[in-house]
Amino acid sequence: MAAEIYLVSGFLGAGKTTFIQKMLDEVFRDDKVVLIENDFGEIGVDAALLKSSGVEVTEINAGCICCSLSGDFVKALKELLERFRPDKIVIEPSGVAKLSDIIKVCHDPRIMPLAEVRAKITVVDVKRCKTYLDNFGEFFEDQIQNADIILLSRAEDLSGKVNYAYELVKNLNDHARIVVDPWDEITAAEILSLKRTYSDYADGYGCGHEHYESENGCCGHEHHEGENGCCEHEHGHLAEKVFDTLTIRTRQVFTTEDLRAKVSRMEKSANGNILRAKGIVRAAGGYMDLQYLPGDISIKKCSTRGDMLCIIGQNLNRQELISLFNGE
Repeated sequence: MAAEIYLVSGFLGAGKTTFIQKMLDEVFRDDKVVLIENDFGEIGVDAALLKSSGVEVTEINAGCICCSLSGDFVKALKELLERFRPDKIVIEPSGVAKLSDIIKVCHDPRIMPLAEVRAKITVVDVKRCKTYLDNFGEFFEDQIQNADIILLSRAEDLSGKVNYAYELVKNLNDHARIVVDPWDEITAAEILSLKRTYSDYADGYGCGHEHYESENGCCGHEHHEGENGCCEHEHGHLAEKVFDTLTIRTRQVFTTEDLRAKVSRMEKSANGNILRAKGIVRAAGGYMDLQYLPGDISIKKCSTRGDMLCIIGQNLNRQELISLFNGE
């Protein structure tokens, strides 16, 4: 029997890892699952946090899974399928990866006899979707246009912006099912089975649109491939050319207050445009999980060991940030 592939895409910090954890806890507990993590950078923070779930985690950290790496990714995916023979494969691309590239890999003739894509999920941050569309449209649009399930995150905190986010997403993809329920009010099984969607609550949000999916579940856009099976988009638009990534290793022991102060200082005065920061660092008596998006800082105790930070942005002053988090 072919394995089922679930693709969970979404721009930086949208909530992909949180939703994957929800799937693992609520739906795939009795399945043999392989999780493929592709962080944009040298370290896999999300992979480290998910390994505690008891699933097999494979990390692919050579930048994004994109057309320039598709040959290697196909080979790695085929080897995983043959070695582990999983029931389910969950693939979490980097937040700046194109979902269309991942789909292309999964439809490779070497993969299709072994596995089939069952869901293409994109998580969209209600709070930041307009900013991401305005500034990073090529990546953000691709993730939305190629999904068959779009899951709005942070909807419970920003109910007034849900209708705007819904319309923005629907204008980019009118075939996908758009789920707006707060995540603690809906199960992962319901999301995957598409039982409850935005259209079920149309009157409450003032939307009466019907939703139709194409026969092949695709976005309806034409995709052209070159002779070697690679997409023909300009390589100058690859994530590596648009975004900077910085890996910081630090053996410093932080307090919550100290770490929060450093992140606040980074947000207010660091050079460049910082879009995302995440990491696992030492604390007195344990470790802390840092998650940062512009305007939002989350610091929690965690059992996962680590001494790493990953910062993603544009025009970053690398030495300035290294000095900040190493106490220099």
